[in-house]
Amino acid sequence: MDNTYDNPPVALELKTIVEGLLLAADEPLNAEKLAAAFEEPPSEIELTKVLEELVQEYAQPGRGFSLSKVAGGYRFLSRPELGPHVIRLKKKAPARLSKAALETLAIIAYRQPVIRAEVEKIRGVDAGGVIKALLEKNLIKISGRRDTLPGKPILYGTTAKFLETFGLKDLKSLPTVAEIEKLCPPQPRLF
Repeated sequence: MDNTYDNPPVALELKTIVEGLLLAADEPLNAEKLAAAFEEPPSEIELTKVLEELVQEYAQPGRGFSLSKVAGGYRFLSRPELGPHVIRLKKKAPARLSKAALETLAIIAYRQPVIRAEVEKIRGVDAGGVIKALLEKNLIKISGRRDTLPGKPILYGTTAKFLETFGLKDLKSLPTVAEIEKLCPPQPRLF
């Protein structure tokens, strides 16, 4: 029985191997995770250089996908303008978040680590059900307990899936309040 996986060709270039690993991965990969796939791993510097070269190659016009840095690693993503085609191919719309879930997620993203009571104070309503739903979707996680308060309430923060879902490299990539206000100026209150 011939098993070609036991004897991969020696002539494969590092860039070719990295491309294949990125394509096969279920999650964003960084240099450290890529190195784990090699019997004799190249240095993280070599892998980072190859990753940056690939980012540049796939950034060229006319490509249907790009290699993007998301959630602390690299991942192939289809171009946003292809969204309607991808949705038709998959025959289902992407999971949508309710306004309440988006508000809660934004509060947690910008204020993390944050306790439920702080989220509820900002939103003005109970957030238990929404927090539970965001936990189930793996967009937020329990990141500890606030030991300085009675009852040691649970602290919440965002996950790598949150970064990946919203195409963010890291939390520093979140838009600032000034950037948000520039896009959507505050509306005067009518009441």
